[in-house]
Amino acid sequence: MKNIKTLWIIFCFSLMSLFSKADTLSEFETTVSNLKGKVVYVDFWASWCVPCRKSFPWMNEIQIKYADKNFTVLSVNLDARLELAEKFLLEVPAEFPIFYDPKGKVAKAFKLKGMPSSFIINKKGEIVSTHVGFTEKKKEKYQQEIESLLAE
Repeated sequence: MKNIKTLWIIFCFSLMSLFSKADTLSEFETTVSNLKGKVVYVDFWASWCVPCRKSFPWMNEIQIKYADKNFTVLSVNLDARLELAEKFLLEVPAEFPIFYDPKGKVAKAFKLKGMPSSFIINKKGEIVSTHVGFTEKKKEKYQQEIESLLAE
């Protein structure tokens, strides 16, 4: 059932990218704007990124743990081919929305410095924290930042 849910999320975001009159960056900005009032953990990932595989279980965990506290994870996939993202998600399912950015327009706007990269956005819609990489030690720091923003 999780695999079907994951594929459905990718399919929906892919359709938005294919048929929308707006470009990918505009779509992403609209998506984030609609999340004002929530703390958002934005994660950039790709199927070839080994640390990305390690971050997904934690992102699933925090998505479930804080979902009722005005929090969401929003992930951005950077694979040029959708089937690579689909294969990854069959192996490492996501319990959060996936935004497909095959041309890297959103990634360029965020000026990524490595993979995975993540950004924490406060309830006002402002980026308040930027991260590169994912390890157990970094995970603790990221979660403390999220909890602090949720408490505001």
